Amino acid sequence: MSIVQIWTLVFVVITFSIYIYIAYASRVKDTAGFYIAGGGIPAPANGAAIAADWMSAASFISMAGIIALSTNGYAGSVYLMGWTGGYVLLAMLLAPYLRKFGKYTVPDFVGDRYSETARLIAVVCAIVVSFVYVAGQMAGVGVVFQRFLGVNETLGVIIGMVIVFLYAVLGGMKGITWTQVAQYSVLIVAYLIPAVAISQQLTGIPIPQVGFGQIMSDLNALQAEFGLAEYTSPFTQMNMLNMILMTATLMFGTAGLPHVIVRFYTARSVRAARFSALWALFFISLLYTTAPAVGAFSKFNILNQIPGTAVDQVPAWFQSWQDVGLITVDDLNGNGIIDVAGALGEGTELAINNDIVVLATPEIAGLPAPIVGLVAAGGLAAALSTASGLLLVISSSVANDVYFKRINPGATEARQLMVGRIAMGAAIVVAGYLGINPPGFVAQVVALAFGLGAASFFPILFLGIFWKRATAMGAAAGMAAGLVTTLAYQIWTLPIYGGSDGIFGITAASFGVVGMLINFAVTIIVSQFTPKPTETMQRVVEEVRYPGRSELVAAHATGALDDELLHGEHHDDPGRHHH
Repeated sequence: MSIVQIWTLVFVVITFSIYIYIAYASRVKDTAGFYIAGGGIPAPANGAAIAADWMSAASFISMAGIIALSTNGYAGSVYLMGWTGGYVLLAMLLAPYLRKFGKYTVPDFVGDRYSETARLIAVVCAIVVSFVYVAGQMAGVGVVFQRFLGVNETLGVIIGMVIVFLYAVLGGMKGITWTQVAQYSVLIVAYLIPAVAISQQLTGIPIPQVGFGQIMSDLNALQAEFGLAEYTSPFTQMNMLNMILMTATLMFGTAGLPHVIVRFYTARSVRAARFSALWALFFISLLYTTAPAVGAFSKFNILNQIPGTAVDQVPAWFQSWQDVGLITVDDLNGNGIIDVAGALGEGTELAINNDIVVLATPEIAGLPAPIVGLVAAGGLAAALSTASGLLLVISSSVANDVYFKRINPGATEARQLMVGRIAMGAAIVVAGYLGINPPGFVAQVVALAFGLGAASFFPILFLGIFWKRATAMGAAAGMAAGLVTTLAYQIWTLPIYGGSDGIFGITAASFGVVGMLINFAVTIIVSQFTPKPTETMQRVVEEVRYPGRSELVAAHATGALDDELLHGEHHDDPGRHHH
């Protein structure tokens, strides 16, 4: 084993042991603990858990690479603006009210506020979005194990599956929450240490966000030298319309992602839900303001070291990533030298996978082996923390919203827990399969998940809180219209299927916000012509928005209100059951 592999193994064993110990120490015996950690998590801890849940393998492993390589700087800012902006929407428009409404899951809110038909559509949306998203996490785990521990990708994914199974199935949301606090600590330390060291090395300034500004003119000059567009020039790869639409899609998609929203149910109170969002934004910004700097430093180092180098004299770090197939060199002109002119990527002499930028950064900069090992452990923490949150959404959708609410309303707590754990185990197996055999476009698919989240969930949650006359039929029609339109457009424009240019050149990843507007329009129009919610439900919706304690909302949250009062004769499932 190399010194890097030994250090990676040390950090992986230590961190995995901590995660499993935490899960064992916080194992649960009731459904409230399994789904929402008993609603007793303090705001700073909840903020860190939200941040870990949110910052997936995509944020930790891929984002700096997307900014530096696949979008050449400027265009990559859509990810930073969209993914952080979504938390402002969540904190202001959704989180506190959903917490006050008091249900376990997003489909639970939809079913309670609208109808059972709407609940089932929401379950389908939640499961589709979560599986699409989790495939990328498991593939990320495989990349880390394959490169740093020398095991093959399949075995790497299986190890990841076993670890997630142990702490997610044992502790449910409670175990996942405290494990995620630990995972956030690991991933942020692993991200910041190399960023600070490289900033100091390249610019003499130990603050990456400041060093980033210092290196821009040098990087622009290097890019120009190799015939690449300037790193900071706007709209070279994405036009203004797509920049605006994609930023909005990622924002509304973030605010509509079920595994993020469910975290606010774990807060102690409505006030704590607001503060959880504030803490989450702070914790997320630590990584998100550093990512552009890491991308720029890596691009600078790569352009400084590689072009003009003989094919057989590349640095050791380059060779090691080439050996696992994540860097490819194709000497097109046969001169024995790596030439970069006008483009990087497939079809040119040098193609570098986005996913290696952060993982390779310490090696590129020549940092010591322990830091390389720490970054590998951070990448695993990021992938596993998000995977566990997504798996809980799938498990709770099956156990709470399908089994308990539809199939067996009389099920005991122990029975519901057992079904939840079985559902999670099955979901982990499917997620592992998707990680080992990822669809060829996993990187695209994660962005597509946000489009689906924006088009399906956001309007229904927003109108459910702010428009008391939104009806059950309106919500079901709107959700179906938004999801189907967006999915159809994505398939039509993805190169692997239709490959069309779409309407006005709108890309598949930017279309989610258009689907969202269709959802809003359909919900509002259908609601004008269909039976209104009962007076009681309209009062509940109105009182959810006002500060302070409301007897009616409290009675509703505990399930003490009669179902006939809430849904009347218009409800499409008279046999409905409450906690």
